[in-house]
Amino acid sequence: MWSKTQYRKLVRASGVYDLVVTIGFATPWSFTLLHGWLSGLHDGLGLAGDIPVFGPMHMMMANLMGSIVCVWAWLRIRHPEQRFGRYDAAGRVLFSAWQVYALVNGGSVLICGILLLEVMWAIAQLAPVSRVHATPVGAALRRERAA
Repeated sequence: MWSKTQYRKLVRASGVYDLVVTIGFATPWSFTLLHGWLSGLHDGLGLAGDIPVFGPMHMMMANLMGSIVCVWAWLRIRHPEQRFGRYDAAGRVLFSAWQVYALVNGGSVLICGILLLEVMWAIAQLAPVSRVHATPVGAALRRERAA
């Protein structure tokens, strides 16, 4: 079980992770470099599956995903609220489902590393958060006097 403070740190950390991992998807220029690097890594390791060549429509979809995830990440970095962590966990469950779909349909096994991290972040952000609040001093004193 997370304390409220720990959970806020978790939500912020997940935002930092997402920003680092997805910023390369945000523009056509950065994604061209990232795609080349990932393709080289995939080929160099001799991995199963493939990383297809991207046309303009693929590029646009990658850039849309990268852009919105970067904005979402920045929101969680700036405002690490519990509700954002819960929404993020739901998004990670969906992303994980689509990553499994890609793997089953011949996508590069490079996806497995990201899939593992997505599942771990989702589990962490779905864990319970303590409802215990620190009792303000004034309220504690009033209760003592009333007793």
